[in-house]
Amino acid sequence: MKIYLYILFSGLFVMACSNKDQKEETVAATATADTLVLSNEQLKNASLAIGQMQELEISSLMKVNGKIDVPPQNMVSISVPLGGYLKTSKLLPGMHVNKGEVVAVMEDQQYIQLQQDYLTAKVKLVMFEKEFIRQKELNASQASSDKMLQQAESEYKTQKILVSALAQKLQLVGINPSTLNENNISKSVNIHSPIDGYVTKVNVNIGKYISPTEIMFELVNPTDIHLALKIFEKDLDKLFIGQGLVAFTNNNPQRKYDCEVLLIGKDINQEGFTDVHCHFETYDKLLIPGTYMNAEIKVRNRKANVLPIDGIVRFEGKQYVFKAIDKQQFIMTEVRLGDTENGMTEILLPEKDILDKANYVTKGAYTLLMMLKNEAE
Repeated sequence: MKIYLYILFSGLFVMACSNKDQKEETVAATATADTLVLSNEQLKNASLAIGQMQELEISSLMKVNGKIDVPPQNMVSISVPLGGYLKTSKLLPGMHVNKGEVVAVMEDQQYIQLQQDYLTAKVKLVMFEKEFIRQKELNASQASSDKMLQQAESEYKTQKILVSALAQKLQLVGINPSTLNENNISKSVNIHSPIDGYVTKVNVNIGKYISPTEIMFELVNPTDIHLALKIFEKDLDKLFIGQGLVAFTNNNPQRKYDCEVLLIGKDINQEGFTDVHCHFETYDKLLIPGTYMNAEIKVRNRKANVLPIDGIVRFEGKQYVFKAIDKQQFIMTEVRLGDTENGMTEILLPEKDILDKANYVTKGAYTLLMMLKNEAE
């Protein structure tokens, strides 16, 4: 019985050793810090694709930033040319106003005085005009001297100038001189919105005296917004009028806005930037002036040596590709990356490495990275 058990255990031991040797032969791979040699079984399971770098035309992607702006004609500061006390206003920041809508009512005694002066001057103008006509008739019949005629003409023209000037002052505060008469003199004037837009600032309160230089409200019409980008001086030669780009906000980077380069500034500031103004292809009311945006600009096509994204790995802050020495041996090589387009990334290598027409892993690079680091441990 003992002899039987001894033979049985001996047989099992031999079989186990044989299976272990066979398994190690199938699975084992050798690895150094950057070189990996795969067994046949590992090569089969890795599902690698190998090929040479391709020379393709790709577009460089310039990433810049800026903010939404509006042209000067779409931004309005409302003030009162002659000053006065604010009687009523219902404006709040964010409210929409229509062109011609009353945004405030002002009161002041000078408005009464101005209307009085205009109507009085208008009455005197009629009198001076009649006197001038009378003196012309008398002078024609030699019944009046030339001096009297000249004096009457001077008084008439002076009064005419005064009436015209007072009429302009009335229009300045929103009073129509052609409809003003002694029965509709008012102590208040209405302030109207000059544009369709939104209120951005309210700087006054009811009862406050507003001086002529003080800004009461600020309005903006956002329908003609544009994107003002900051571009480095060295990148200006890559841009041209009509060039397309996409812009997006930090809050919603998935929402892309198509834009077109409208103006390229000719002045470089102290920081080395110049302003490039871009037009939004489609207006979106969610785009608010002052909002910061990022932009991506495709510049002119150029030839580059590229590999698929699946052939590139990132490890410890660096980028690598796997160079194929033969069918089973690979060397992890550090590279610098350029632009990426349509799944292909530019590989920046010394010219001698590009000219040797080496083969590289184009698919499954991360699988090799995991094997390399596991074996190295």
